[in-house]
Amino acid sequence: MEGAAAGAQYNPRTVEEVFKDFKGRRGGLIKALTTDVEEFYRQCDPEKENLCLYGFPSEQWEVSLPAEEVPPELPEPALGINFARDGMQDKDWLSLVAVHSDAWLLSVAFYFGARFGFDKADRKRLFNMINDVPTIYEVVTGAEKKQVKEKSSVTNHNSNKSKSNPKVQRESQGKFSKSSEPKDEDEGLDEEDDEHGETLCGACGENYASDEFWICCDICEKWFHGKCVKITPARAEHIKQYKCPSCSNKRARP
Repeated sequence: MEGAAAGAQYNPRTVEEVFKDFKGRRGGLIKALTTDVEEFYRQCDPEKENLCLYGFPSEQWEVSLPAEEVPPELPEPALGINFARDGMQDKDWLSLVAVHSDAWLLSVAFYFGARFGFDKADRKRLFNMINDVPTIYEVVTGAEKKQVKEKSSVTNHNSNKSKSNPKVQRESQGKFSKSSEPKDEDEGLDEEDDEHGETLCGACGENYASDEFWICCDICEKWFHGKCVKITPARAEHIKQYKCPSCSNKRARP
């Protein structure tokens, strides 16, 4: 914990200093989750106690136990990241750590802002500076983000084929609405166009819209607006089998 203690004693006081601190810690965390990922994975042994991933202003990182004092000098990162290591696919686990690391970076930056009396203008300027750089999650999952943008571009230029995009999106995330695959690719696209042309949301009853995220229940095979069942594309990535509210309730009955 020597490195963690040293990081805690460093107190940036201006917006520029806090942002420099943010960038240094961010650089260290990105190293852990990209270039140093094998070593990071090795250190997150599930047999060990609750472990945290720390990033330091020097662009270094450390996997260590949390601070013992309560409350700690600085906000603490997510606790117990090592326990989830072997229970998830590697990329999903790294993405989860990345999300929590982004949240930790913001909490540390705004902790300094609160401690040293940043006013509304300073907080806004700090947030804008932070928001101008990609998040750790975006860096770690960069390839997936690029694919989503490419699919969005296809949607804007071809309204007919775009009707199959929600299913394609779910398939790219490891989710299939139907167990059988089409024998012919073009034939499959035509079937999906026909399917979605008359598709109604199982929740609100409105027609399919190509610019909205849809998800299909793997049990009853009804389609739903993501917003109607409170499922986002990001959340859908981690759902192995989606069950709509109705099917979930049926399962819960004795």
